[in-house]
Amino acid sequence: MATTRSKAQAQAQATANARARSNSLKDGLAQVPLASQSAPPTNEPVPPVTQLVKDVPAASFLSDLKTFRWTTNPASSLKLILVTLVAWAAIEYSPVQYFTSNPLTPAIFISYPLPVLPGDHGVPYYTKGFLDIAFLAFYIVVFSFIRQGIMEYLLRPLARWSGLKSEAKQTRFMEQAYAVVYNVLTGALGLHAMYHSKMWYYKTEHFWLEYPHWRMTRQIKWYYLLQAAYWLQQMIVLGLRLEKPRSDYYQLIVHHIVTLWLIGWSYLINLTMIGVAIFISMDIPEIFLAGSKCLNYVGLQHCSEVSFVCLLGVWTYMRHYLNCIMLWSVWYEYDLIPAYHRNWTHAPGNTGTGPASWWVFTSLSSGRIPHWMKYQIAIPIFLLQCVNAFWSYLLWRIAFRLVTGVTISDTREEGEDDDDEAAKKEEERKRQ
Repeated sequence: MATTRSKAQAQAQATANARARSNSLKDGLAQVPLASQSAPPTNEPVPPVTQLVKDVPAASFLSDLKTFRWTTNPASSLKLILVTLVAWAAIEYSPVQYFTSNPLTPAIFISYPLPVLPGDHGVPYYTKGFLDIAFLAFYIVVFSFIRQGIMEYLLRPLARWSGLKSEAKQTRFMEQAYAVVYNVLTGALGLHAMYHSKMWYYKTEHFWLEYPHWRMTRQIKWYYLLQAAYWLQQMIVLGLRLEKPRSDYYQLIVHHIVTLWLIGWSYLINLTMIGVAIFISMDIPEIFLAGSKCLNYVGLQHCSEVSFVCLLGVWTYMRHYLNCIMLWSVWYEYDLIPAYHRNWTHAPGNTGTGPASWWVFTSLSSGRIPHWMKYQIAIPIFLLQCVNAFWSYLLWRIAFRLVTGVTISDTREEGEDDDDEAAKKEEERKRQ
C-alpha cells in the first residue's frame, strides 16, 4: 500500500510540474511580440481614428481612401483593388489608345526593364525609379486585403474549430497563424533569391564586391518591393492606431521604423544583396515564434514546448549570429566597394553619364555611394540588434521558467483574460 501511495504521489508531482512548465511557457510566450503582428484587444480607450474607421459605412471609393477603412476591412480594400484592375484593363484593351503607355501598369507590375546584354543569358534585369512608388501604394492595399481576408475567412473558422470561443483568443490565434503563413512564403522566396546569387550562403564579401548591384533580377525586385509594401502597411496600421495598441507598442514602432529605414536606404543605394540577407534572418525565426504561440492557444502544450526549443536555437542563430556577421561585414568589408563608387558625385568625364548632380538621384543609375554611408548602414543594423536583444531576454526568461516550472503572471495576458471574461458576461447578459 505504501509503495502504491508513493507511486501515486510521484505521478501527481510530475503532473503538477508539467502543468507548471506549460503555464510558464503559455504566460511567457505572450510577452514576446511578433515584429509584424498587430495588437490584440486591451483595456485602453479606442482612439478616435479607430472609431471613425469602424463607423464608416460601405461608401464611396474616395471615402474608403480618406478614412483608411481599407486597412481593416477586406471588402473595402477589395473595392480599391478591383477599381484599379478594371481601370487598367479598360485602358490596356481599349480600341482607342489615349496613352502611349498604360499609366496604371507601374502600380501593378514592376517597372524599368533593362536591355538584355550578351552575358545575361536571356535573364531579364531591372533598375529602379520613382514609378516604384506607385507599385508600393497599390500593394499596400493588396496586403491589407490579403491579411484581413485570410484572417476572417480562413483563420477565424480554424480558430473556432480548434475550440477557441472568445473574440480575444480568436484574434490572437489569427494574428500568429497569419504571421506563420506570411513568413514561410517570404522566407522561402528570400532563400530562393539568395541561392541564385553569389552571396549564398551568407558570403558577406559579395555584399560589396561588384558594386553597384543596380541591375536586379525580376525575382529580387519583386521580393524587395513586396517586402517594403508589407512593412509600410504594417506601419500605417500601427502608427495610426487603427487597431488597439499593446504594452510593447513603442518597441514595435522602433522596430518598424528601423526596418523601413534599412529597406529604403538599401534599395535606393543599390545594396540589395545585404538587404535580402537581413530579410531572411528576420523572417525565418518568426515562423517558430508565431507557431509556438498558435500551439499554445489551441492547448497543444507539449508540441509548443518542442517548437519553443527550436525557436531558441533558430532565433539565436539568425537574429544574433548572422546579424552580427552582417554588422561585422559592414564595418570591415565595406571598403571592398571600388573606390570610384564611393564618391559623393560623378567625376566629370569618367562615366559619360553627364555632369555632377545631387547624389541621391545620380545613384539611381551610377551606383555612387559616399563613404559616410558605412555608418548609415551600420547604425540601423545595430539598433535592430538592440531590439532583438530585448526580445531575446524575454525568450530566455521563458526558457528559465520552463525548466524551473516557475509561474509568473503576465499583466498583458491578464488584460486579455479580462477581455475574455467581459465577453462571456456580455454573452450571458444577451441570453437572459
